[in-house]
Amino acid sequence: MAENKVIIGERLGKLREEMKKEGVDLFLAVSSDFHASEYISDYFKVTEYLSGCTSDNVVIVISQDSAKLWTDGRYFISAAGELEGTEYELMRMGEPDVPDVPEYLSEHLNAGMTLGFDGRCISVTDSEDYMNAADEMGASVDTMFCPCDSIWTDRAALPSHKVFIMDTDLVGESLESKVSKIRSKLVDYDASGTVISKLDDIMWILNIRGNDVDYNPVALSYLILGMGNIDLFIQDSELTDEFVKYAAEHRIVLHPYDKFFEELKNWDFAGNVLIDPDQTSCAIRDILEDRLGEDALIFEKNPSGILKAVKNDTEIKNSREAYLLDSVELCKFIYYIKKNIGKEKMTEVSAAEYLDNLRSKIPGYIELSFGTISAYNANAAMAHYAPSKENCAELKPEGFLLVDSGGTYEKGTTDVTRTIVLGKITDEMKKDFTTVAVSNLRLLFAKFLEGVNGVGLDTYARAPFWDRGLNFNHGTGHGIGYVLNVHEGPQSIRWRNALTPFKPGMITSDEPGIYLEGRYGIRLETITLCVPDESNEYGNFLKFEPLTFAPLDLDAILPSYMDESDVRKLNRYHEMVWEKVSPYLEGDVKDWLREATRKINK
Repeated sequence: MAENKVIIGERLGKLREEMKKEGVDLFLAVSSDFHASEYISDYFKVTEYLSGCTSDNVVIVISQDSAKLWTDGRYFISAAGELEGTEYELMRMGEPDVPDVPEYLSEHLNAGMTLGFDGRCISVTDSEDYMNAADEMGASVDTMFCPCDSIWTDRAALPSHKVFIMDTDLVGESLESKVSKIRSKLVDYDASGTVISKLDDIMWILNIRGNDVDYNPVALSYLILGMGNIDLFIQDSELTDEFVKYAAEHRIVLHPYDKFFEELKNWDFAGNVLIDPDQTSCAIRDILEDRLGEDALIFEKNPSGILKAVKNDTEIKNSREAYLLDSVELCKFIYYIKKNIGKEKMTEVSAAEYLDNLRSKIPGYIELSFGTISAYNANAAMAHYAPSKENCAELKPEGFLLVDSGGTYEKGTTDVTRTIVLGKITDEMKKDFTTVAVSNLRLLFAKFLEGVNGVGLDTYARAPFWDRGLNFNHGTGHGIGYVLNVHEGPQSIRWRNALTPFKPGMITSDEPGIYLEGRYGIRLETITLCVPDESNEYGNFLKFEPLTFAPLDLDAILPSYMDESDVRKLNRYHEMVWEKVSPYLEGDVKDWLREATRKINK
């Protein structure tokens, strides 16, 4: 800890020297890359370099005499530990009396001061909040202040891996069809073209994949798509002979990735340009405004986003297959853990490795969709805890093991969480587990009118928590990509800021949880497919079809704490699990599944 304090202190010292040199009073940095990605490569981990905090969602603000770091509820516990001994103050997002970043800037910027940040890594939407705060106080903004480009001397290189082409038979729609749909949307917006920097959107449009971001099969790239052009900016080292031929056949013009900003300054657009303010950097916006004028920019969601979120028939068919095979291996894993706990030495890491190995043998396996979270008892109270061989807990025949995991396959991307009873647990733990299970099931079996958004759906899951005066500090559900990012918008389920209406074909997680610091964590995540239910004089009703088939541990269920309808939902789901998974099992593990999915009574 002392060593970390010294290293972070030295880095902050060098940063502050650059700030003085460039006349920057407050420096702001976010845990993102040039493409608004959730997961980023080592090259872009500026906030981690400057703070030592490894959380995925971080904003830091540095002055000459203070260092503040914001992160969300998933990371309060882990971030506090990583920042201990440094001068950073942890700002817990959403907590009472904790200002958000724009509020903090308003409080600490004065006339004549300068706020600096790397505009390549900050979205248009976020930059406007920061710039408005500065403007209100009479401060100026330097949107191209990039001190780590000079002070980070041992910085990793940009990642670069060969791209590969997805066969149309696997993705269900040609590049030409997707481009045609996007161009039709552009016409509706009176736009001549669009600039796209969101990596999974680019991969989806072009039916290609890469490996430049851990667990996300994407390639660093930019796309300029107009009515008659498809221009892709990508590293030369990513290209294969097959892809160069593919690009020529589909009239994709290739450009060097590192020339994007230079060429954008002189790009000959035919008219208005659409950019997604949440997914496009303010550096791109600034260039386009200088080139075309502010009135020529149309700020709307990427048309590709909603098209990508609604899976086609091929993607749905393949996803069902991928999730079923993934569920079979997860059931084998749960059986292994429950059978062998206390009989052989197990750790959080060895358990994760066992599951990862099972998954790797599934046909069409590409890689994990994220690093497996295997968290025992108190460690599971940290929503995104990551064990290592050097620092992991040994599993004992008592308490809970939470495992959040998934894989990327040629036929889909999976994600699932189950909390497993390892032995003796208290009635309080059972009560909490039952609350989470009821929450999960009520959302899973929700019936709702088409047009309902994630805020409306979230109430199904939160109500059992709110009835007990409880809550959880993360979203209830996120969209999931198809052989793409495990976290995909625009749809989500949360109690605020989830305004995208749900449509048939959307794949979304259902993952409520309880986290008690220093004690235990419980999360149950079932992936769902939105499908039609019925249509009548009141409208079109939708429902969710489970894609995940793995039992909710009955060793932690208190039927007396459930409504009759909740018991019926649990039995109904377990009938599905048995029906889907049992044909793939035999012997003892099949017998275990029969018992694990047995009917219960209130």
